[in-house]
Amino acid sequence: QVHLAESGGGLVQAGGSLRLSCVASGSIFEINGMGWYRQAPGKRSELVASINSDGSTSYADSVKGRFTISRDNAKNTVYVQMNALEPEDTAIYFCHVNSQSADGTVYDDWGQGTQVTVSS
Repeated sequence: QVHLAESGGGLVQAGGSLRLSCVASGSIFEINGMGWYRQAPGKRSELVASINSDGSTSYADSVKGRFTISRDNAKNTVYVQMNALEPEDTAIYFCHVNSQSADGTVYDDWGQGTQVTVSS
C-alpha cells in the first residue's frame, strides 16, 4: 500500500547535525502516525520520535532537546532534524508510517533504513 524512501544519513562529527527525510508514496488514503526508529549494532530497535496526524510529537528521553520531528502532509514526508549528535546516536534509522486505506484497512510500513554514523 505504501512505499517509504529514507535519505539524509551520513558521517558527521560529534556536535554536528543531520536531517533525515522519509517520503511515502503509493495508494494513500490517510496517514495516521509517522515516526523514526533506530537500531545500533548489538542493540534492540528503539523508537526515537513520532508525530501524529494532529501534530502532537513524542521523543525518546535520550534525544529530547536535540531532535525535532516534523511532517509535510502535502508531500507525504516526515523529517527529523538531529542536532548536537553524539557517538551514541550511531545507528541505522528506519522510517515508519501507519496508514489506512479507503475501506479502513490498517497498514504499518517500514523503510529500508539510512545509516547515521557519529565520530568522536
